[in-house]
Amino acid sequence: MTAEMDTLATALYVRVNDPAEGFALTGAKPVEREVLLDLLAAEPDLTRQRPGQILLADMNYYGRAFEHELAATGIRLLRPARKGEALRAGSHLFKRLRQLTESVNQTLKSQLDLERHGGRTPTGVTVRILQRILALTVAIWHNHKTGQLALRSLAAYEN
Repeated sequence: MTAEMDTLATALYVRVNDPAEGFALTGAKPVEREVLLDLLAAEPDLTRQRPGQILLADMNYYGRAFEHELAATGIRLLRPARKGEALRAGSHLFKRLRQLTESVNQTLKSQLDLERHGGRTPTGVTVRILQRILALTVAIWHNHKTGQLALRSLAAYEN
């Protein structure tokens, strides 16, 4: 595997308790705001079919121009305040929702070996990452349909 394939990052566009709806495979040090705007431009139905979405993001999603571009797509941005900024709306929600985000990331990394994908080319990496996201999506769907309490649990599928 080349070093280039070891330093990729995946950006996912998801809704709480729903499967991933969009993704981007980027270099390890992407400007996250630009990746999101590119993803929304490439997949306009992500916002067109569900107006009034709220994006929960970290401090790296900042800037007046960025927020105006999001607003133009119908997305409202909630993020923690950066140093020197006034407290922003929704700040009381961040701790709980951040725990949810980190839990999904941990599931992808540990149970689905996302970081040990084994891809040697950009296409190979993309296929292997999508396989893992699909596996998690199917597990969430199945666990939801069968009334399981833990939607992201893959324990029943480990053999």
